[in-house]
Amino acid sequence: MGELHDLTAIEQLAALRRGEISPVELVGHYLARIAEADDQLGAFTEVTADAALARAEQLSRSRPHGALWGLPFGDKDLVARAGVPTRYGSRLHRDLIPEVTAPQAAVLDEAGGISLGKTSTPEFGLTGYTETAIGPPARDPWNPRNGAGGSSGGAAVAVAAGLLPIAPASDGGGSIRIPAATVGVVGLKPSRGRVPFASGLDSPGGLAVAGPIARTVADAALLLDVQAGGRPHAYATRAPGSGPFLDAALAPAASARIGVTTVSPWDDAEEIRLDPDAARAVDVAAALLTDAGHGVDGFPWRPDGYPEMFTTLWRMSAARMALSDAQLELVEPITAWLARQGRALSGVQVLDALAAASAFEHATITAFAPFDAVLTPALALPARPIGWFDRTDAARNFSQQVRYAPYSSFVNVAGLPAIVLPVTVDASGHPVSVQLIGRPGGEAAIIALAAVLEQRAGRMPRPAIWHQHARLR
Repeated sequence: MGELHDLTAIEQLAALRRGEISPVELVGHYLARIAEADDQLGAFTEVTADAALARAEQLSRSRPHGALWGLPFGDKDLVARAGVPTRYGSRLHRDLIPEVTAPQAAVLDEAGGISLGKTSTPEFGLTGYTETAIGPPARDPWNPRNGAGGSSGGAAVAVAAGLLPIAPASDGGGSIRIPAATVGVVGLKPSRGRVPFASGLDSPGGLAVAGPIARTVADAALLLDVQAGGRPHAYATRAPGSGPFLDAALAPAASARIGVTTVSPWDDAEEIRLDPDAARAVDVAAALLTDAGHGVDGFPWRPDGYPEMFTTLWRMSAARMALSDAQLELVEPITAWLARQGRALSGVQVLDALAAASAFEHATITAFAPFDAVLTPALALPARPIGWFDRTDAARNFSQQVRYAPYSSFVNVAGLPAIVLPVTVDASGHPVSVQLIGRPGGEAAIIALAAVLEQRAGRMPRPAIWHQHARLR
């Protein structure tokens, strides 16, 4: 069977259900890996070993039930879990211990999953990198001198390094896809409204949704099935293989028409330079999909007026945070800048931005309508060194984030589903990813196409730390 973390999440679940391994054994394996490796990686802000082992022992005394029965995961540190420190990446909440578990965590518990702790995130999840004032940065397992992206940086690192088989995450402007692409794993942002407990419908512009990070497309589809299950939890009595998104990952993809573009909505406002390896990954993905029988074509797309609109939306999101003037003096500069900028907006500016977002959504869906999926780069630049993002000049910091990941936030504004996955490697052996964007509600189509890419691209290499800590059980 090999080492437990070498198995996919679906294979681990199958082994659990067959009784070949127990939840206690699997949890112990991952806790040992975290204890050995996480000091180098910064994937976790809190490890709840005792609680995880107690839950694993409880599940071991029951018959297998639930789509995630016995499978470990980690809660992003923006998601409350009763009795566990939830810091939101901020020194303002260094000592906060919630009394109630949030639905984002409860839904995975009810599916039989076992939380091993909290994965790291930047302050309030506001940035596309995971470096905070209260803990170590989340580091790229391929080169720990580089950051892992964000805001679900810890989740992506844990999956990429074999510290977790899957990880729930959230995405308001690329926060699933940026770190997943940075470290070379699969990240899936669902359509607005797809996941009931984090639909995006309650945030300005409908930006923030929950979704999965995993090592394979099928594992990501499995976790999305759980997250989208809603109440009552119909998936809870299904065995792996019976969810609609997992079925899409495992079935042959229907012939599709795919548009290709390297244009971003930021091109006229920022100096966007596409790294040659990122451009090559798009070319390789297009060729792989063509060889698989899909129609692949470039198309003209020149979005207009995006930067001002999105910047206003992001400021609006920060302005909603319940922070006093005194607390704004204690948060990080980018947080304070966004919040103050947001609170200075007039009602007319807010209404104009929301109207512009609605118009952009309509225009983008219309432009992409001829295609079953649109292929873009995942990132414009490779992983950035720790400290590359300016910690004092907030405006420059925002510009740096845009130049790093210009292909992410517009998908949130348009409410579309998107998936990133690695398809090539650069000269150092680091995976390089692409993004597939679907139609509204089109998760199944992009999952199926991503599975084709995954199969044809072949198995991606693992970082050295994957093998270094492969025998810790």
